[in-house]
Amino acid sequence: MMSRRLTRGLILLGTALVLWGVDASIYRKERVIRSGETIYLALAPVDPRSLMQGDYMALRFRLAESIEAWRDTDPRARRAPLAIDARGVASLDPRGDGPAIAFRVRGGRVWLGTNAYFFEEGTGDRYGSARFGEFRIDPATGEAVLVGLRDGDLNPL
Repeated sequence: MMSRRLTRGLILLGTALVLWGVDASIYRKERVIRSGETIYLALAPVDPRSLMQGDYMALRFRLAESIEAWRDTDPRARRAPLAIDARGVASLDPRGDGPAIAFRVRGGRVWLGTNAYFFEEGTGDRYGSARFGEFRIDPATGEAVLVGLRDGDLNPL
């Protein structure tokens, strides 16, 4: 049987490792936000409310839908090649000539970093005109972080 001292030591070590992992993840995301390339992803319509979590907009991106269809050709893929137009709007580029965005698959659906945008209670009307998600993407890793929502003319909301 383990002594209390050893048990406490293992708990402290485990806690320290978890905190280090969380801190490293936050640092990586902050680095992407600071120095990543700005791209815009078109939103697909989704219902925007949750009473249990407060006001938020559920998000679904058209790019995720395109990637789901494209993945049929390579189900093991975890990065998708992008074409970025003059306005910065990204779309799938099956030729693979442009930068790539990293994605995960959850419940059989492509996940591009987030599926919700939380906003202050009572400001939901402001986000009703959202048509694009503004991301910063790390060209080296493809990690993308949502930093805001934009209207159809790419104006900040």
